[in-house]
Amino acid sequence: MIFINGEAVDTGEHRTVLQAALANGFYVPHFCWHPELSIVGNCRVCLVEQEGRGVGIACNMPVVDGMRIETDSETVRAQRKAMLQFILLNHPVDCGICDKAGECTLQDYHYAYNGEPALSHDPKLKSTKLYPLSSRILLDNERCILCSRCVRFTREVSGSDVLGIEYRGDSALVRPAEGRTLDDDPYSDNVIDICPVGALLSRSFLHQARVWYLEATPSVCPRCARGCTVQLWHRKPEWHLKALDPSRNTRILRVTPLENPRVNGPWICNRGRDLGEVLERPRAEQALQKGAGVTMMEAIEATRALIAESTRGIALVSSWASNEEVRAFQSALGQSFTSFVKPDRLPEEGEMVEDELLIRADKNPNTRAAQALFGSDAPEIPEDADLILVWGEGVDFAQLPRGARIVFLGSWLLPEVGHADVFIPLSIQTERRGHYTNFEGVVSAFEPCQPRPEGVIDAETLFPLLAAPGGARGRA
Repeated sequence: MIFINGEAVDTGEHRTVLQAALANGFYVPHFCWHPELSIVGNCRVCLVEQEGRGVGIACNMPVVDGMRIETDSETVRAQRKAMLQFILLNHPVDCGICDKAGECTLQDYHYAYNGEPALSHDPKLKSTKLYPLSSRILLDNERCILCSRCVRFTREVSGSDVLGIEYRGDSALVRPAEGRTLDDDPYSDNVIDICPVGALLSRSFLHQARVWYLEATPSVCPRCARGCTVQLWHRKPEWHLKALDPSRNTRILRVTPLENPRVNGPWICNRGRDLGEVLERPRAEQALQKGAGVTMMEAIEATRALIAESTRGIALVSSWASNEEVRAFQSALGQSFTSFVKPDRLPEEGEMVEDELLIRADKNPNTRAAQALFGSDAPEIPEDADLILVWGEGVDFAQLPRGARIVFLGSWLLPEVGHADVFIPLSIQTERRGHYTNFEGVVSAFEPCQPRPEGVIDAETLFPLLAAPGGARGRA
């Protein structure tokens, strides 16, 4: 037990004063310290005063039973203010155009612990602006406070060891290793999140929106079987743009990790950051019968008739479907089809297939839950199949039996849409709520953040409508 600001604190398993303070509600400012990275103690902002020992940095101060700590004494405030003056000595006053505004701890700490103009009247030192660390990340060295979080991330978490600090003193710069870029690191964008200032900038988000215009919706990354929990950032309704293109008000502007110790911790891979590329592809919003537009009810009735006529129906179940959707299919249509789970997506050329950190070789989010109901991946489809229900992507229609009727349930504008006997457009993950079960059996929830287009239907609603009157018929 130790005493912080006069209160007895049970330190538990925490080994440093900073950890113990944060865990017990005593906030101590910090730049370089991060719970998932090694301790370096180079920002000198997490100052506290220990009775009988003076002022020291809390991130590297071991807990000793009975010690007495002050986090906001006069001495601490004076030295913390001096450190902030030093850090801000050459920092540009460009908060008005900085993407980190609203999330910058340097702004917050200056307001809380300093709040005064710089003491120096000398011109600020100039450094490189918008230095390309990769095709995804720019570095503003004038804003960099050399906390080294980004360097330690590439060494200790992603293992790419791309970044380092070269030169010394006021000439020191974060730079990639010779002949390399952060493109070599599939987790590189995490350094943008952990940068405490606006030094590391996402090219895709640069000058797109202020964070206070945005809200984050909790979701699950569907790009592999890990099922990382994420935040999808989009414009708040009260801050919608009066623009000609309404999609600018609903598009995903950025994706960040939603910390989950059971799944992904505080990290996600770069493929997860690019989720908008998958979820914002051109949509199919019109039900079709033999390529001609029909109403949703006409498509449902045509599908119901095909199911009633079929004696050898095969269903290829989507591994991107939610737990709720696969259960709805099993309940309504499980007896009408011989069902198999298929991969909707396979690894793409140049993509990291699998590693020891997060990325899984299975590029589908809900394979485990789907296979628990319908068995393993589909074998070769029998030639005597007379009806094939294709749910989701990943099926080459040219490989299906020639005489079989095809019902296609999908969301994207693909060539197969017009080739099916019946096509029914479905909603996507960002338009409904649900759950995925990852490869380890951990269930994670996602929430809607975009309106569902008129003309599409939720699969969970569709399947009971497709069942024959009186319930699904048995198979001979």
